[in-house]
Amino acid sequence: MKNKNSLNLGIIGNCKSAALINEDSSIDWCCLPQFDSPSVFGKIIDEKIGGSFKIECDPSYQIKQSYIENTNILCTRFSKGENIFELHDFMPRYQKEDGLYYAPPELTRVFKHISGSPKLKIIYDPRLEYAIGETNNYIKEDFIVSVVDDKHYDTLFLYTDFDKESVLSSKEFTLEKDQFTTVSYNEKINVPTLENTLLEYERTKVYWLNWCHKTPTFKNYNQEILRSAMTLKQLTFEKTGAVLAAATTSLPETVGEVRNWDYRFCWIRDASMVIKVIAKLGHTQIVKNFIRYIIDLIPDKNEKLQIMYGINGEKILTEEILDHLDGYQGSRPVRIGNAAFSQKQNDIYGILMDVIHYQIENYKEDDDKHEELWTIVKSVVYVVRNNWRSADKGIWEFRQEDRHFTFSKLLCWVAVDRAIKISNLIQGGKSVQKWSTLRDEIREDIMVNAWNEKKQAFTQSYQSEHLDASVLLMEYYGFIEGKDPKYIKTVKAIEKDLMHDGLLFRYKNEDDFGLPSSSFTVCTFWFINSLFQIGEREKSKQLFDELLSYSNHLGLFSEDLDFKTKELLGNFPQAYSHLALIDNALNFNP
Repeated sequence: MKNKNSLNLGIIGNCKSAALINEDSSIDWCCLPQFDSPSVFGKIIDEKIGGSFKIECDPSYQIKQSYIENTNILCTRFSKGENIFELHDFMPRYQKEDGLYYAPPELTRVFKHISGSPKLKIIYDPRLEYAIGETNNYIKEDFIVSVVDDKHYDTLFLYTDFDKESVLSSKEFTLEKDQFTTVSYNEKINVPTLENTLLEYERTKVYWLNWCHKTPTFKNYNQEILRSAMTLKQLTFEKTGAVLAAATTSLPETVGEVRNWDYRFCWIRDASMVIKVIAKLGHTQIVKNFIRYIIDLIPDKNEKLQIMYGINGEKILTEEILDHLDGYQGSRPVRIGNAAFSQKQNDIYGILMDVIHYQIENYKEDDDKHEELWTIVKSVVYVVRNNWRSADKGIWEFRQEDRHFTFSKLLCWVAVDRAIKISNLIQGGKSVQKWSTLRDEIREDIMVNAWNEKKQAFTQSYQSEHLDASVLLMEYYGFIEGKDPKYIKTVKAIEKDLMHDGLLFRYKNEDDFGLPSSSFTVCTFWFINSLFQIGEREKSKQLFDELLSYSNHLGLFSEDLDFKTKELLGNFPQAYSHLALIDNALNFNP
């Protein structure tokens, strides 16, 4: 077992919601009916009252967990001598005859009898609405219904072919045949049976097998790429095209500290990078859905772009604190909503323009969207022209003073650079001349003000000596060549200043909450990529393999890693970490 006392969880999902399942079988996190709904199982953010759904055997049983190959069906195997059974967890997702996808707000556990007479208990303890009120369970003819009627009325339904009284009393069963449980947000019109549950299981399995079949096969790191790709797919909200940063809220960057945020939203930056990586793997529909999401968000030419939105396009994401919850390993506060939605971050325009350029360049058949996209392009250039000289909060969302962050200036350059490329693609280059001067002006400003002679590196912000991992992306976005002496010196300076025990600090200057004490995982991936680009490929691969070894037992990454113990920290699973994993893995494939 890897990373003891870490986030040894698996994710199952159906592009509507997701659940996190502990390696001991306990469902410790699930929000229904969708990703950003209140939790129905929330043990991960409060051990005592959060609620969970666990299968329990006596301690002599061995437990082993893995995914069914090329699927997002999670198998937890219990064995004691000849007494063996498997728990197969999934959220239904498959294509119906009409071409639409069936993805109800529910999760199913199939108990597969393998051999012998295994004994088990079902510990079913839902706590609806973030466990704010008291959840009561009632047995009805076809189901167990859970009801919370405090300030927030809600219900949840459990269907099963186990004896319902025994389920609620956690009585020990002897498993002698295949059985099932289905947790549903909605009352089912057709009461589930084992037969139709197994049919849904097979249809869901086939869906994921087909999805994986559409993904290219790679000589190196194929399984790591595939698992990361499926994880990213599960973090997409099919209804709107939004891509979540992570499936959780308030998992701390450092245990016991207050850097606890809600990541169940769509950051334009994270999402844009995710879909570009997924598109490289041949899954074009995700790109098209996201572009539609963006177009729907910006209906007016003068509407400012936010850094993040709700998964249904919500623009107000008021941050609240749930005082009644203890937090992950006692790390308060537990937050829902995210105040960062109102921050000004100038990099967002370049991120958006980069993905629009990718869409237009690679999907020329979708020219019916070009007029809408061109309107957005012109509006973005207008905004960048008027704002690129302004200070902002930066990629790391500093909540206090605004600064002239190098990464923000870089992405303003990207915005204009991609606008010029788009003009060449769809407009015959009519706008190139008037925009080229602006692009050159921004570039010169960065080269003069972001370079620090003393540090021999591009620094975090203008006239600063602080180094920052985000400037490694200068090469990634095409601003500078990997063999450029200034870029090579920057990579070396960042390694010297920010590398610690094989992992990278984002930065080492104090922010609103003090000095960061964990490694933001994507930064180490960025550094590994930068080594590859400057020609240090053997070292890059060595560090990549080392970083992969810090994943949990299923190959999943959260947002952060503890420098010393390599324990997974932060929200989980983190889209940013997995997209960067894929990008790096592609470097090592011919």
